[in-house]
Amino acid sequence: MIPERVTVALRGLDGPVCAYVYDPGVLRARVAELRRALPGVTVCYAVKANGHPAIVAAAAEACDGLEVASGGELALAEAAGAARIVFGGPAKTEAELAHALRLGATVNVESTLELRRLSLLAQRAGTTAAITLRVNRADAGLPGTHAMTGAPTPFGVDEAQLPEAVALARSLPGLDLSGWHLHAVSNNLDAAAHSAFLAEALRWSAETSRRLGVPLRTVNAGGGFGVDYAGNAVFALDELRVRVPDGVELVVEPGRWLAADTGWYAAEVLDLKRTHGRWFAVLRGGTHHFRLPAAWGYDHPFTVLPMQRWDWPWPRPEVAGVAVDAVGELCTPRDVLCRGQRVDRLRVGDLLVFGRTGAYGWDISHHAFLRHPEPDFLVL
Repeated sequence: MIPERVTVALRGLDGPVCAYVYDPGVLRARVAELRRALPGVTVCYAVKANGHPAIVAAAAEACDGLEVASGGELALAEAAGAARIVFGGPAKTEAELAHALRLGATVNVESTLELRRLSLLAQRAGTTAAITLRVNRADAGLPGTHAMTGAPTPFGVDEAQLPEAVALARSLPGLDLSGWHLHAVSNNLDAAAHSAFLAEALRWSAETSRRLGVPLRTVNAGGGFGVDYAGNAVFALDELRVRVPDGVELVVEPGRWLAADTGWYAAEVLDLKRTHGRWFAVLRGGTHHFRLPAAWGYDHPFTVLPMQRWDWPWPRPEVAGVAVDAVGELCTPRDVLCRGQRVDRLRVGDLLVFGRTGAYGWDISHHAFLRHPEPDFLVL
């Protein structure tokens, strides 16, 4: 179902319609739900999920802080007035690190070379860098669509090399090591498994800190709360349980789960055509706006929003009771958002509205390909 407020916003646009509709209130409500499930846990929104200024501003207000992974996201967090910033990512430049120091951000350090760079920059600035070490543990410890640890990836310090990295961090001036960053996977739907992961992250952090002589103050478990785009599975918050030891701050960095339901992507049907036995709804839009279905190889469901206007002097093309492929305007057969979804009735000029597009929709898409106009962005 499309919320009435979204329908009203879309019907007010001139055609051909192509638009994202964002509702920051959905994110605020999600943050409140998460706080009830994990009382006392620090919540930082992962800006990479959706960097629209209205979404970032809502997250800065509702969350404890923002997690960023680039200089551009640092600037967004600064503009939003974030009370706290956590800066991660494997390829931080000197300018980005210096910016993070000026903002007082906590840096999730990815390597021994980054430790050296940050120490030198902190000395030059006459300050101390708040850091955690990101660890690529031997076991990811969670199911999910993208494993960040427990595998050969560019993320974090190999767990086997951690003693050397800690020794270096403690020897370098200008660094304040408070603990560990343990983000493991993306898009995990098993909340019970996530609860176990949080407990294990706390246990491992305490044991490792004792062994390596690090006074433990911070355990950053990253994000990974999942969203089922094509089915009915839910990340069940009531299955989350965590007991945080006194004197330790547990940080989580959800992005997808907080932002997905803030967004709807709508694209007008420009043509209906049948080739080699299949019906195609050709849209004013496509994967250059919403790349996730093509990137992940799934079919994102849509809802038909009927539009009454028809100004052409010929009968309006339509289909009824058939399965259609929703495809975009790009010159590639991979520009597909959904395959084989049955429609009761669909006409040229109607809108296909794709829900749950508020996270990793516009932000990961290849906007410049073919130089089509960008969609409208409506904020409720």
